[in-house]
Amino acid sequence: MNMRRKRLAPFGMWIVFEIVAVTLWLTKDNLFYLLNFSYIGTSITVGLLLFQFNYKHARRIVQLLVGLYMLIYLGLICRENMQIEGFWYYLFTGVFEAATIHYAVAKIFGPLLFGRGWCGYACWTAMLDFLPYKKPQAARKKIGFIRYITFAFSFSFVVLLFLNHVENMEKIMFIAFIVGNILYYIVGIILAFLFKDNRAFCKYICPVTIFLKPMSYFSVVRVKCDKEKCISCGKCKKVCQMNIDPVENCNHLECIRCGRCKNACPVDAISYGVRK
Repeated sequence: MNMRRKRLAPFGMWIVFEIVAVTLWLTKDNLFYLLNFSYIGTSITVGLLLFQFNYKHARRIVQLLVGLYMLIYLGLICRENMQIEGFWYYLFTGVFEAATIHYAVAKIFGPLLFGRGWCGYACWTAMLDFLPYKKPQAARKKIGFIRYITFAFSFSFVVLLFLNHVENMEKIMFIAFIVGNILYYIVGIILAFLFKDNRAFCKYICPVTIFLKPMSYFSVVRVKCDKEKCISCGKCKKVCQMNIDPVENCNHLECIRCGRCKNACPVDAISYGVRK
């Protein structure tokens, strides 16, 4: 029975995305939203199913399917700024489109359901996970304050554009998307090799975590650790990309729900469940 529930869990995620897809399609009278969220929901569901069958590249597949779709198709082809600057832009114009919908679903209200699953499975910048340092080689650095600086900069940048009544705002947003991503990847790669940690950008620079972390505290999907089963081998802590000790705090706000700790546990003491 428990195994059947586990197999059905990914389809629960798919249903959530389909509800969002159909709702936006009908309320916005735009077929794009049905296709967009159906594609993303199906991609994530496929990844979760592969994860349950212990396919080691399950998360990588989702990162490519969703990350490249949003970066290349939505960003470069459709010319939508899906970065945080695009969110501020649409928010200030009072338009519930593109980046505002994306942030609402994936980064503001979504974490209430699946925590920081966006970071672990879908973020295109997190495709830096393909670099060689999949396990942090050192303790976490105390420079997380930088993310607040990047957050303030992105906000101030868009505010200044509006205050100065700059023309061709959409063109500027598209350029900002391209330049921003280039800078993000350059900085992310440098930090990954400097700290020998693929997730260095995520830990210290990414401004989006300021939205994600508070909402993740109330996440329905939880990581659970059965301390009676635990043999204190430390393997879960060693593989955690976010420098978390799952035994001590398995639902730390830095947890990205990647499942590496679960896969590493030799006695199945770590599992996923829902908040009770």
